[in-house]
Amino acid sequence: MHLSAMHLISPFRALRPPPTRASEVIAPPYDVMSTAEARVMAQGKPHSFLHVSRPEIDLPEGSDPSASAAYAKARENLQTLREQGLLARDPRPCLYVYRLTQGDHSQTGLAAVASVAAYRDGRIKKHELTRPAKENDRVRHIEALDAQTGPVFLIHRGADSISQQLAQHCAEPAQIEVLAEDGVNHQIWVIQDQAAVGALCADYNALDALYIADGHHRAAAAARVAEARPDDPGAQDFLAVTFPDDQTRILAYNRLIRDLNGLTTGAFLKRLEQDFDLSAQPAPVTPEGPGIFGLYIEQHWYRLAPKPHLSERLAARDPAGRLDTSLLQDFLIQPILGIDNPRTDERIDFVGGSRGIAGLTEPVDQGRMRLALALHPTSASDLMAVSDANALMPPKSTWFEPKLADGLLSHLLS
Repeated sequence: MHLSAMHLISPFRALRPPPTRASEVIAPPYDVMSTAEARVMAQGKPHSFLHVSRPEIDLPEGSDPSASAAYAKARENLQTLREQGLLARDPRPCLYVYRLTQGDHSQTGLAAVASVAAYRDGRIKKHELTRPAKENDRVRHIEALDAQTGPVFLIHRGADSISQQLAQHCAEPAQIEVLAEDGVNHQIWVIQDQAAVGALCADYNALDALYIADGHHRAAAAARVAEARPDDPGAQDFLAVTFPDDQTRILAYNRLIRDLNGLTTGAFLKRLEQDFDLSAQPAPVTPEGPGIFGLYIEQHWYRLAPKPHLSERLAARDPAGRLDTSLLQDFLIQPILGIDNPRTDERIDFVGGSRGIAGLTEPVDQGRMRLALALHPTSASDLMAVSDANALMPPKSTWFEPKLADGLLSHLLS
């Protein structure tokens, strides 16, 4: 049995920028922007990691981002950054404390490589289906670069001994500190002392489980690469950063609907009142707790809450079925609005909570969408309960903020 079957995380030799060059390299996660947006972001930034994570920006406009030329360009661009001294590999395996600070929010986690075997065995738990096209893209990206360049965002149940050790390592100035353009401050401390590495690994590996918060496609792709390369030790782990659940911040993932499925506004509101208490509100509705929703339609806000008979039905459901995203899908979006598959139906769109109220009202006011639904954020405890039950969340149930950056830490497979 491979060693990876017996552990959750391990140290690794990160490929990372020198402290003085990190601001030139750092980039947002590859999957939060379109190709057009990535081109704009990378203008005047020859060393931005977007040239590796979104290599099609260096090909003629209109080029297929899934063509072989794009992955070859990613490999070329990564090699160029290394040759120019923008990225260098640590000489020995280390762990890395990673702190994200956005405004008054701060969270401190550990960057390491996580075990593919533990992922397969269910100790690194998932809650989301992956799409073949996105998974295939990440497999080809990993294979072309012989590296994993986007960390999987994990969470774990808080452990005092772990938090105390991380705090001790953060007492010194960070080796890397860079303020990204979105206002998020990224700090990284390198843990080289082997005794300290061993102590942290022992505590993390004693945890019952780690939970994928964001990055299901990256984890699934890494598992496929590992299966194809069973004799390659470097391919048996995937790049990850894990944070304690009580430090992570989850924002709402709201819904926009394009039409009323043939109903008039009056008929739609009347149908809602069969299962929901509906009350007009003079101001935007920010749901104050689970089971409360805001509805915006025709420049009016309404507060929605399930009626007692619906609440009783929800209480009998499994952890995934009790989620607000499930409630909306099963009792409003599907039966009233006729959207059976929110993963593929173009009549529904999703807006992360970081977009604020304007992200909901503007598309409706401009006539691009018919109505908006505001949700209360899914909690980390809900995410872990769904994962522990081996269940799946509805699509777009969580929006984690702040997000990890690309380019600050990469994992070379060989």
